[in-house]
Amino acid sequence: MSSVVSPIPKGFHTLTPHIVVNNAKAAAEFYHRAFGAEVMGLSMGPDGKVMHAQVRIGDSILMFADEYPEWNSPAPSTTKADTCVRLHLYVEDVDVVFASAVQAGAQVVMPVTTQFWGDRYGQVMDPFGHRWSIATHVKDMSQEEMKAAAEQAMAKMTSGA
Repeated sequence: MSSVVSPIPKGFHTLTPHIVVNNAKAAAEFYHRAFGAEVMGLSMGPDGKVMHAQVRIGDSILMFADEYPEWNSPAPSTTKADTCVRLHLYVEDVDVVFASAVQAGAQVVMPVTTQFWGDRYGQVMDPFGHRWSIATHVKDMSQEEMKAAAEQAMAKMTSGA
């Protein structure tokens, strides 16, 4: 074993989302059914709750834990507050993954459509109160093309067209 320890553990990226849910065991099962997540581990606390969980979705890791209100760590489904966080997932086929998430129990927030920025994109709310945006990149665009497309899309939105 090497004496040099990497500051970023193997398999992790520089930024790793870590969310709070109200039933981490059920969340691990949902993320497996909805997004094909590989459950890497669940660390149980003495109270039977999950203190730390990890799943791998594609090439990324998502960490999560059960809520602990006594530690000021509630889940959005308990507070009934819409989370301001969006977990963005790029996939090979957004329509297939979106349908899988809905079938697994997610609620449609925004149906999948081709967006002005070059992605086929939609949003779901998972059963634990977290919003996921799911996308497949379908068109490369320059900054100028994206700016023009955004202006056109915003003009349509404000005109009600």
